[in-house]
Amino acid sequence: MERAQKAEAIEALKAQFNKMSSAVFLDFTGMTVEEVSKLRNVFRTKGVEYKVVKNKLVQKALADHKWATGLNTALRGMTGVAWSFEEPSAAARAVKEFIKDNEKLKIKAGLLEGQVLAPQAVTEQLASLPNKDEARAMLLATFNAPAQTLVRLLNAPATQMAAVLAAKQRQAGG
Repeated sequence: MERAQKAEAIEALKAQFNKMSSAVFLDFTGMTVEEVSKLRNVFRTKGVEYKVVKNKLVQKALADHKWATGLNTALRGMTGVAWSFEEPSAAARAVKEFIKDNEKLKIKAGLLEGQVLAPQAVTEQLASLPNKDEARAMLLATFNAPAQTLVRLLNAPATQMAAVLAAKQRQAGG
């Protein structure tokens, strides 16, 4: 690779890392071409970009960031990067789902808002983050809870009064 091509590749990687919401670094050693193709298809359906990268180019692309040194141990051997742009958990969920059927794929590390995540944190924490629709539903439920409680409290005296009158009627009639 010529110097100009390397500079171009580094700039492209910088752009990917700057616009991402999260990234997952993967080791695909031992996987067949067919398995890698399946992985790429899974990523494509989930809206995740995946690319096999050279470790040195990634290190140079991330050299401006303080947290980049946390990736030095992950950037060894064969490395693939899965970037999520819309949903932070999209790549991690896809990887977690794919690993169930193919144990050859290994997670090296993850990135979320400038934090380097351990492989276990990627599968347990990042993959369990709610997607946008789930987060919106949780937010709406939180907003609706006080109003629902208020309505229930306002209706309680009337309900209790009706119960008292019904009991009095049963007592008088019985």
